[in-house]
Amino acid sequence: MPTTQELEKIASQVRRDIVRMVHCCQSGHPGGSLGCADYFVALYFDVMNHKTEFSMDGIGEDLFFLSNGHISPVWYSVLARAGYFDIAELGTFRKIDSRLQGHPTTAEHLPGVRVASGSLGQGLSVAIGAAETKKLNNDPSIVYTLHGDGELQAAMYAAHHKMDHLISTIDMNGQQIDGSTEQVLSLGNLRAKWEAFGWEVLETNGNNMQEMRDTLHHAKSLTGKGKPIMILMKTDMGMGVDFMMGSHKWHGIAPNDEQLANALGQLEETLGDY
Repeated sequence: MPTTQELEKIASQVRRDIVRMVHCCQSGHPGGSLGCADYFVALYFDVMNHKTEFSMDGIGEDLFFLSNGHISPVWYSVLARAGYFDIAELGTFRKIDSRLQGHPTTAEHLPGVRVASGSLGQGLSVAIGAAETKKLNNDPSIVYTLHGDGELQAAMYAAHHKMDHLISTIDMNGQQIDGSTEQVLSLGNLRAKWEAFGWEVLETNGNNMQEMRDTLHHAKSLTGKGKPIMILMKTDMGMGVDFMMGSHKWHGIAPNDEQLANALGQLEETLGDY
């Protein structure tokens, strides 16, 4: 089992990958990707039971579905760093004929990706279908999902049908493409809302590796008890790069050469760049 410090080093390298990938093609979504780096690293390197020898059916292993598919850079980096494909392929992000498209797709047959995503609001429905299949097949493995806090729907089905092997997480960075969630449309008390829908609700600091891994392990211990589990994960958009942090303006733009150098100067190289 990796230490928290080891996971933090991986997360730093993942953040370096993100800013370099988006800079290289001058397109993409660095803000949410940087904010969710700790979540992805804790999930893939510590918590989730998964196989890098990829199969679409996922029988006998935990599954992950990314609903807010525009943060593909962080997922691609973690998949590569976990051994699903060569890290050198990260340099092809968003390029013609690349398997690493701006939103994850299945047409390119990228290991680790089971469904095309990025049509916001649909990820939970897909994950529920996968969870239903595992229930019917008596497969006790867990289904994990990640959602943006601006795309929430389909909350009640999972609780009604007792999807108690479903652990969902909301990236509560408080930002969406047009501004803060409070300005665009306030979400109110999300804990009370999800509890009202019948979910078990946990809250965590998504940018604290120890707290992140503890929360995911706690969530895992709550499976099989009749309720789906929701983690409300507070993150800073652009985490680790000071001029990106807390601003919706970095939802979907790329850094220029000077900004890339600035960002890389703030992120420790720990595993060797691609």
